[in-house]
Amino acid sequence: MAYTEKFQALADKAMSQVESVSPDKVDALIANGALALDIRDKEEHDAGHINRSLNISRGKLEMNVEGLIKDADAVILCYCNANNRGALSAATLQSMGYKNAKYIAGGFKAYRGS
Repeated sequence: MAYTEKFQALADKAMSQVESVSPDKVDALIANGALALDIRDKEEHDAGHINRSLNISRGKLEMNVEGLIKDADAVILCYCNANNRGALSAATLQSMGYKNAKYIAGGFKAYRGS
């Protein structure tokens, strides 16, 4: 998908500010208590997702996250299909005080391929 220059610049900035997690490390992190957060739309989530992941669409993240994730110290692994929305979400969560928000490098596509 082709993104606008401004959107991609915003996503690139987010990727430079938050830590990425390699897809092959996701299952072990979840086994140790990390939360997978699918920020794709419900239809995307319903079509396939990481087991036990929470789903909050990117458009409702700021409004709904505190009701679902109370622990600001939780390790949160944000993901979308690739990188951009996951990184943007992790950066947003960090700005809201979730210290350990990260994004899955390559998103669900990379995770599914790992």
